[in-house]
Amino acid sequence: MPISTSEPSGEAHQHDLRSAFAVEIKAEARQLGFDAVGFASAVAAPVDSEHLNAFVDAGRHGDMGWMAERMAQRAAPQVLWPAARSVIALGMNYGPDIDPLAALECADRGVISVYAQGRDYHTIVKKRLKRLARWMVARGSAAGLDVDVKVFVDTAPVMEKPLAARAGIGWQGHHTNIVSRNYGSWLFLGEIYTTLDLAPDPPAPDSCGQCTRCIDICPTDAIIAPGQLDVQRCISYLTIEHKGHIPSEFRGAIGNRVYGCDDCLAICPWNKFAQTASEAGLLPRDGLVLPLLADLAALDDAAFRQLFAGSAAKRLGRNRFVRNVLIAIGNSGDAALATCAEARLNDASPLVRAMAIWALGQLAPARAKALRAMFSASESDEDVRAEWQQMPD
Repeated sequence: MPISTSEPSGEAHQHDLRSAFAVEIKAEARQLGFDAVGFASAVAAPVDSEHLNAFVDAGRHGDMGWMAERMAQRAAPQVLWPAARSVIALGMNYGPDIDPLAALECADRGVISVYAQGRDYHTIVKKRLKRLARWMVARGSAAGLDVDVKVFVDTAPVMEKPLAARAGIGWQGHHTNIVSRNYGSWLFLGEIYTTLDLAPDPPAPDSCGQCTRCIDICPTDAIIAPGQLDVQRCISYLTIEHKGHIPSEFRGAIGNRVYGCDDCLAICPWNKFAQTASEAGLLPRDGLVLPLLADLAALDDAAFRQLFAGSAAKRLGRNRFVRNVLIAIGNSGDAALATCAEARLNDASPLVRAMAIWALGQLAPARAKALRAMFSASESDEDVRAEWQQMPD
């Protein structure tokens, strides 16, 4: 039923207007390309704050210092924006058309996480959120409702996953990500905070049950208990967020993953209901689906920027990306790729040089030993020298 544009009279009529408007918001959201939408109260849920505090206090956030900043705003929407009364949580499906786990068998090629194979989802989702927000303000004003809004996509102190769960668009699985009955583990999230008082949707019940597939498949045992993640062990964190050298204990487990890891998402049994993404911008680009490791290792900064133009992976930067590529090369078992590692021993980046040493040592240990004296003598970076010194005699 469309909302009336007649002059409102009384709280009861305002309630009726808000209820009708809520229906229209959901319809408009779907018209704009969102696959899931729900409402939650902007009032803080104490359990969210407790979980966040415990996570940060345990140091499980690693290099992501921003998680320890503005914690009060992150845990409570009304601290971030006191005028907020409701949160509209939205999801956009990015389901792949192939099994991401199959790509792990292609040892000479790099695996880029599904979410980064298309255009940057931040740009796509935020553009749709803004369109929905503008529509809400205009439509609400015409109906006599005072509506103000703020939009967020993974770039502000907002606890997106707990809010999405409270709004009923999915539940936080044992891997800590949102799981949907209709889209499995493949939803991008965005939020609209609004001054409009909307009736909250019932939260989605936890439907993981006794399943431990995501826990069992994690290559580095980063999921330490259902719903508890030690990000410092997570391959997505190590290959994307971690700015330094990747600890040797995790390098073998990284395999050929050069940007992120989808294992815990891809193994989820709820993916049997998942659908392939319909948003054209989220579909994978040819150059980002299983690119050759040899080609990736040769990237300079300009070529890196060109390859990842418009992708979420661009923010990683060339040096950290090639660091990851060299780890994948070291794991490839392909001696022919040793020349790619050797070519990077003189790279300007210590991150790259260190992993070139490691990769060469994995594929051509005799050649690495032969080069050790020459390169280590002129090496100025302590961590890179340590890589040479740690090489077995």
